[in-house]
Amino acid sequence: MTVNKFEIEPEVLNGCIKNKLKYQELLYRQYYGYGMSISLRYSANKDEATEILNDSFLKVFDNISKFKTDLSFKSWFRRIVINTSIDYYRKNVKFNNTDSIDDIFITETIDNNVIDELNAEDILKLLNQLPEIYRFTFNMYEIEGYKHEEIAEKLNITTSTSRSNLTRAKKMLKNLLENIYQKNYASVV
Repeated sequence: MTVNKFEIEPEVLNGCIKNKLKYQELLYRQYYGYGMSISLRYSANKDEATEILNDSFLKVFDNISKFKTDLSFKSWFRRIVINTSIDYYRKNVKFNNTDSIDDIFITETIDNNVIDELNAEDILKLLNQLPEIYRFTFNMYEIEGYKHEEIAEKLNITTSTSRSNLTRAKKMLKNLLENIYQKNYASVV
């Protein structure tokens, strides 16, 4: 039987439930890249993303016996990584500074060529330039599909703050794209 790359084989699941290191390592290797792609979106750098991911795997191994096999393991794992990222944020929120971006103005329309030339790494770099609360709100709303009410509850903010953070994140991303446009294309004209 062929198992989807992002689903878990019954043998691996049972081995992890029994705390067998061999199967935990197999699961870790299978899901490392997927988990890292999620944790990178919520973290400020690769070291932080690695810490979040490793904490996520610890939660997976501690709770794998609670996984319902009729559900998607990939979705269950994704939810754990997101929630671990949120926990990490809450734990460190007192150390983070959020600069005001009220003074951001966009003066030109961004050329579609700039957007077309961005790759995943470029997009991650742009997201990492956002203040942490804006990055979380943007990721949770635009990428993960959370509603503002859910974001507010998870991040201990109001719904209106979630909406405001999303608007500011989008404005800041547009400004960052504008800066790329000005650097790369203004000198050509």
